[in-house]
Amino acid sequence: MSYAFTGLVWLMAALALVQGLRRAALWRVGAAAPVAWLDGLAKLPRRYLVDVHHVVARDPYASRMHAVVAGGLLAASILTALAILPPLADFRPYWFLVALAFGVTAIGALLVGARRYPQKPKRLSAGRFQILPFLLVAYAIGGTLTALILALGGGGGLFGSVALALAAAGGLGLAFEVRHGPMRHAAAGALHLVAHPRPGRFEGRPDTALQPLDLDAPRLGSEMPADFTWNRLLSYDACVSCGRCETACPAFAAGQPLNPKKLIQDLVAGLSPAEPAYAGNPYPGGRVAEGERGALARLIGPDARIHPDTLWSCTTCRACVEECPMMIEHVDAVVSLRRHEALERGALPEKAVVPVTGLRQSGDPGGRPLAARTDFAAGLDLPRIADREPVDVLLWLGEGAYDLRYGRSLRALVRLLREAGVDFAVLGAEERDTGDLARRLGDEATFQALARENIATLAKYRFKRIVTADPHALHALRNEYPAFGGRYTVVHHTAFLLELIRAGKLNPGRLPDLSVTYHDPCYLARYNGETEAPRAVLDAIGVTRSEMTRSGRRAMCCGGGGGAPVSDVPGERRIPDIRMAQAAETGAGIVAVACPSCTAMLEGVTDRKAEIRDVAELLLQAVEAGR
Repeated sequence: MSYAFTGLVWLMAALALVQGLRRAALWRVGAAAPVAWLDGLAKLPRRYLVDVHHVVARDPYASRMHAVVAGGLLAASILTALAILPPLADFRPYWFLVALAFGVTAIGALLVGARRYPQKPKRLSAGRFQILPFLLVAYAIGGTLTALILALGGGGGLFGSVALALAAAGGLGLAFEVRHGPMRHAAAGALHLVAHPRPGRFEGRPDTALQPLDLDAPRLGSEMPADFTWNRLLSYDACVSCGRCETACPAFAAGQPLNPKKLIQDLVAGLSPAEPAYAGNPYPGGRVAEGERGALARLIGPDARIHPDTLWSCTTCRACVEECPMMIEHVDAVVSLRRHEALERGALPEKAVVPVTGLRQSGDPGGRPLAARTDFAAGLDLPRIADREPVDVLLWLGEGAYDLRYGRSLRALVRLLREAGVDFAVLGAEERDTGDLARRLGDEATFQALARENIATLAKYRFKRIVTADPHALHALRNEYPAFGGRYTVVHHTAFLLELIRAGKLNPGRLPDLSVTYHDPCYLARYNGETEAPRAVLDAIGVTRSEMTRSGRRAMCCGGGGGAPVSDVPGERRIPDIRMAQAAETGAGIVAVACPSCTAMLEGVTDRKAEIRDVAELLLQAVEAGR
């Protein structure tokens, strides 16, 4: 009986391998991608046990469930497989150990079942995932009973045969599910962590820059599954349909036709005609675009798998990526699909055509004169770097400089720099837009042209670092320009102001009567990992500060990124309205911001009770109060 039991586990492994290889044949249709295999394999244990479980642990129940069921399943299966060795096969205490491992698996299986029955959380997908608890319970209980029989030295008889049959039904069922079912994520997930397209994510630093597109390539962007690299197709198969991404998505919350989980599952289904039907929450709005399946099937279109409105609803905020326990890169998929729409088909959203054309023709999405960027500073001494280089700080003004409201924030920042005696200057009419909007909308050609023009301009001047109040500009200059030869030290204005306070160059008074909650910009917090500097500045001026339920790297988007304001896909609600409702729950009278897009979006909420103030504006008020 021991060899039959051991043979069962080896048969399970063989079936799982066959099913896995059948699935892997689909990934091979993808484009080539460089993978550091040895490094990835060596780091797999840490990536799984530390990086993945750091995200999984945000849901305590899921964390305990996963640790017990996955740990028990692996331990029980490996221990049983090793019993093929004669000394272990006849060593009764060893079978007690095997029974213990299967018992742990049984506990985990019951936890999995309790999560889905009698009623599963709305965000979880149903379908074949609903049979997973039964397969796990059968394998675990059958394995426990079989191992106990062997440990007690019994021959088994009819009871032993039934126990072994139960283990076989569950175990072989689990192995069969590696190709299309819920066990696929286990096999694909492990390989995905080895061959991850962004290995920098596991090195303790943000790895958020979009990869440059070869504009001379025969095909630009992704039109069909075969256009993605093979390891990205693999990564989509790692999706466990847990729904954490859809819960975090601002577009989904606003009722726009985007659900990140279904988007990934549509990419999976688009690759294989045999993929089981999706059994999770649909895209809001009732739009169903099934379309053809297959490696060469078109993915985007009114009659394709993914409706264009779904694609353009994304704010590129990376909330889905931040919450994904399998570390899938949803935003990269969105941008790759957008690149094909923009560059190959010229199919930008109607309202996005004007700003993108402005970027192409004049270096500004509004088509405004570049010299007008400094109009906000009328009456202030705003030096141009062309007149006084070298300087310590180049102040990058960004798109917000044209906005009358955000001009107040920039004026406050300039006055603070003057107060602290900072040696700074601006480019003036030589500053073009960084191209962030064009890149997020998929127009990589316009982005690269602007990037090279800006890099050539910056190469003419000497400065130590760039300071900007625009997180989108900061991200482009710090993380995306290096791929084109532009390498700079770029600092957000809140981090720089904190330096000045700590160095004693700014001496703010205290403003204890102000109740403030801080809204984290996506491109500062999630894209660049900066969450503490703005809060430290607010604490330094003594305001009464409270946190929203969603804050830091898990904060909700204002709705202003990724070209969403110009894509203007309608939903049931507006994203900034939802965010301001979250701010209202804190009771704060002021929402502190640190991004021109956030300022514009949140101030556009008509029924808000709180005032929108940039961190620089609040700090200037404190400095003036401390005189």
